[in-house]
Amino acid sequence: MSITFGGNPVKILGTEQQVGNVAPDFTVVNNDLQEVHLSDYDGKVKVLSALPSLDTGVCDLQTKTFNRRFADQDDVVLLTISVDLPFAQARWCGNSGIENAITLSDHRNLDFGMKYGLVIEDLRLLARAVFVLDQDNKIQYIEYVPEVTQQVNFADAEAKVDELLK
Repeated sequence: MSITFGGNPVKILGTEQQVGNVAPDFTVVNNDLQEVHLSDYDGKVKVLSALPSLDTGVCDLQTKTFNRRFADQDDVVLLTISVDLPFAQARWCGNSGIENAITLSDHRNLDFGMKYGLVIEDLRLLARAVFVLDQDNKIQYIEYVPEVTQQVNFADAEAKVDELLK
């Protein structure tokens, strides 16, 4: 997989996932500094929205767009994952007026980033990607965005979620 950041090639660490794989469980931290695992959300369709930092315009838009689309759906859980500190994630949610977003931090040990092939080695940030998992945690959709400063394809990810809910 070839990824650039600002037009410059970057080395990505971790295991690139494929559609059809069972999504690996991971450990991240929520805004209350509690450990959270993918397995905590078993039985629901999951959207894993990976991004470098909520404090950038592209990441802000990605998070707000997916949150508007999925926040009120009981059968879908949106997990926004970055390496921002949990305090920064909580601040972003408060400043954005978003109360029900699930923002999770991979800052401790990059467990999510390594298991999903997203760690930008020299920057210690996550590359931009979206994964859609079915109720059994099977990966049904993946987009690894080739240029980190570009946006994900919202329509394709949302269409896959809609298909899984039928």
